[in-house]
Amino acid sequence: MELHVEGEKRLKQLSESITKLSSYEYNQKIEFLSNATIGQHTRHIIELFLQLFSGYDYDNRKREIRLQKNIGYAVKTIEIIISKLRKENKELMVMCCQHETVIKSNFERELLFNIEHCIHHQAIIKIGFLHLNKMELNDDYGVAKSTIANSNKCVR
Repeated sequence: MELHVEGEKRLKQLSESITKLSSYEYNQKIEFLSNATIGQHTRHIIELFLQLFSGYDYDNRKREIRLQKNIGYAVKTIEIIISKLRKENKELMVMCCQHETVIKSNFERELLFNIEHCIHHQAIIKIGFLHLNKMELNDDYGVAKSTIANSNKCVR
């Protein structure tokens, strides 16, 4: 599977999941998430993906609170990201502010990082859904492809 297809799949899952929430649920602080909200985790995912198109400095990204407060705005932003995922692989220089260094990378490696990062936060969001008694998520929501493949091997 091409990376952009996997990225699109995961982002669509995220978008579909948050549309199942009320604004209150999206913004509710959840004790099991260290009092974070599903909206905050969604914002974090979106912001890192946005860095693929506006620079590669994940530490100094713009924190846009509207993404964590407004489901509709988050969904529209996810749609924009999806429309930009199919890009030519090219060499990049990734800024690492905390360590004052620059690291060579490429677009596909950064896309893979963002997909895995998204899956990680989806697993956290899934905990929030369980807390809210929202059981409407796909079985692979928040589960890495390698985990799914390993589980399928063990079942055989």
